[in-house]
Amino acid sequence: MTGVSATAAGAIADSRTQASSRRGAGRHRRPPERRTSYSEVLAVREFRWLSASQALSFLGDQFAQVAIAILVYGRTGSAFLTALTYALTYLPPIVGGPLLSSLADLYPRRRVMIACDLIRVLTVGLMAIRGLPLWGLGALLFCTVLLGAPFSSARAALIPDILAPDQIRTGSAIGNITHQASQIIGFVAGAGVVALLGEYRTLGIDAGTFGISAFVAVLAVKRRPAPVRTSGSRPSLWTVSADGARMVFGRAQLRILLLFGWLAGFYVVPEGLAAPYAHSIGGHTVVVGALMAAVPFGTVLGGLLIGRFVTPSTQLAGMGWLAILSCAPLIVCAWSPPLWLVLLLWVVAGMGGSFQLIAVPAFARSLTPETRARAFGVAQSGLYAAQGIGILAGGVIANVMGAPIAVAAAGLVGVCVAAGLAMNWARLRGLVIASQRAQS
Repeated sequence: MTGVSATAAGAIADSRTQASSRRGAGRHRRPPERRTSYSEVLAVREFRWLSASQALSFLGDQFAQVAIAILVYGRTGSAFLTALTYALTYLPPIVGGPLLSSLADLYPRRRVMIACDLIRVLTVGLMAIRGLPLWGLGALLFCTVLLGAPFSSARAALIPDILAPDQIRTGSAIGNITHQASQIIGFVAGAGVVALLGEYRTLGIDAGTFGISAFVAVLAVKRRPAPVRTSGSRPSLWTVSADGARMVFGRAQLRILLLFGWLAGFYVVPEGLAAPYAHSIGGHTVVVGALMAAVPFGTVLGGLLIGRFVTPSTQLAGMGWLAILSCAPLIVCAWSPPLWLVLLLWVVAGMGGSFQLIAVPAFARSLTPETRARAFGVAQSGLYAAQGIGILAGGVIANVMGAPIAVAAAGLVGVCVAAGLAMNWARLRGLVIASQRAQS
């Protein structure tokens, strides 16, 4: 904290000197902050192609999740095995995420992305073979999801090299909105695609999306050298991974931003309990889909509004309030409101969850180029763990007290945690805003 205080004092002294200079020469005032438009960021060729391949890959993943759930339940008739298969999408990043994500700090990030995509073409392609035993399907699914950790970290670490500093926030928003929109479309259309093409062909489509993603990386992403070079030798994977954890938890600014991201473990509970919640209010399949899509829809809407109307500094200043908003509406579910109000509350919570579009780029811009991937590996693994634990705890509470109470409990605990983070953030945000203004 001594280093942070000294830096803050220097920033304050520097800002006072600049303010004095401006008073002496009024024509040298700071220009108003400019909000980078979505079209301006999408005009960057590398980013545009990466975003397109990301959208296609996300959509294929959503279709594949539906296909695997239907396939497992159809072959076993077991809700437990179906849920266990779904849990495999959370476990791999927790187990191997921080370690494998460090690959993107040791090798060229473009090469890491291409290798991960090509291996996933193989693993998902094998999953599309009829007659594959369930243990083989589970093992291939585990490997496929595990490879997503180094790919995502490499891509996230590459974005600041592709975009200018003042474009990173908008670029992150586009990536998050793309992900949420693919979830919405996947929830709505996934079952229809599986019904039309069948489970195995749908898995084949997902394998094809990974192939397209690799092809885009080969053609559209520039070659860049590996970020880590220490006296001609390359540090071990374990060393880089441990260094990432020490760095993230050792700096107050990174630690708070990291914990903001992990708040998703609370407001993801409604999505995980959509089916029992719909059952508790007499809803059917359509209601389940609407409930699952409500929070992602709110996040997309909130992200569009924030990016269009709110300046970068105001976004950072209000991030704590948005974090509280991501959980507070869920508390009302304790009184079992009607369906229309539940949907509205969950959309509002999703709009509050758009604070992630502020926290992620602030986290990225607080890192040096050679440490981005290892830090994102820690963040991603913790995020998956928080979401998995949140959904598991919500399910336990729902079995005892009902889904509405479980959602309300997640909202109440989430508000308390978010309020604590917001108070800590209030002491750091001035320094972060000043730093990012200087970068821009």
